[in-house]
Amino acid sequence: MMERARAWAVRARETLDDPAADAGTVVASLRDIARINRTFGGTAAATRRLEAFLAHERPGSAFTLLDVGTGCGDIPRALAERAARRGITLRPIGVERHPAAAREAAHTGALEILADGTRLPLADRSVDFVLCAKLLHHLPGDAGTRLLRELDRVARRAVVVADIRRSFLAAAGLWLVSYPMRFHPATRRDGVISVFRGFAGAELLAACRAAGVDAAVRSHPGWCLTAAWRPAEGRA
Repeated sequence: MMERARAWAVRARETLDDPAADAGTVVASLRDIARINRTFGGTAAATRRLEAFLAHERPGSAFTLLDVGTGCGDIPRALAERAARRGITLRPIGVERHPAAAREAAHTGALEILADGTRLPLADRSVDFVLCAKLLHHLPGDAGTRLLRELDRVARRAVVVADIRRSFLAAAGLWLVSYPMRFHPATRRDGVISVFRGFAGAELLAACRAAGVDAAVRSHPGWCLTAAWRPAEGRA
């Protein structure tokens, strides 16, 4: 049953898969996703993994944080706020391929780059930390491998990838809460697709290994998975 659900989801097309999608629908969906991140643990999972790397950095330090597929820019903003409490400055840079998404994220004050995450217009080791949240499940197979390699290529210190742990319960729960939370209809449909496109922990680890990165994969509350690693040139 799960394999059939996953096969359906892989064939389906989400609103955010379409670069020509209606701008208003894209923004509404991204705002809903930001609420999902805050409510169901996506932000907390990404924050926890990045803070493990920041724990080794001195107060007064300043770093760049590249967020590939930044959406509303909600997660890097939360990360920057948490880092500031440690006396560390994080300067967010967002990457989006949809112009409406890039404009929405720019409201957070981050520098925005309009680009494809599998072909980042950045030099090797040009940013300190790299985040990629809930994008990998949109890119199966070779496209996902290219994305992970790009994240590793541009990072100096560490990479954190956050995504969804596949679950019937998560899909049903998201569908049900979408009504009282007044999600856009596109979010309701796309959210279920995204859950079934998600990963088991072993699958996320295998995807990282296929890209040649040595990641530590962890499961978090709210059906969240993260993979984190130091790029080869950043390892002690």
